[in-house]
Amino acid sequence: MPRPLLLGLISVGVVIAMTWLVWTALLHSRPAVAAHIQTFDIDSDTSVLVTLAVERPDPSVPATCRVMAQATDFQPVGEQQVPIAASRNRVVNVNFVLTTLRRATTVVVKGCTVN
Repeated sequence: MPRPLLLGLISVGVVIAMTWLVWTALLHSRPAVAAHIQTFDIDSDTSVLVTLAVERPDPSVPATCRVMAQATDFQPVGEQQVPIAASRNRVVNVNFVLTTLRRATTVVVKGCTVN
């Protein structure tokens, strides 16, 4: 195969690969729903008061977020699926009580999905 043809094919391959990479990065940089823990208060050895901040580009779509409480040894001590109702606001705060097996020291969002 002549060298100019080989270089041309490689160049086309690189352009296609880079186009796909940029498209994929842009697609996944805007999730359908994102959440983070706004505040949490260790209410007792078996419960945590949590405020979850949820952002959706389309707030009319309901979502569900999985929230987990961890102990000092990072072991999960409580987990809950939190339903996020459709609303008119892109960002909403959801307050709830997370029941735990023993005293929690932190609360994390494990992920969110649209329903």
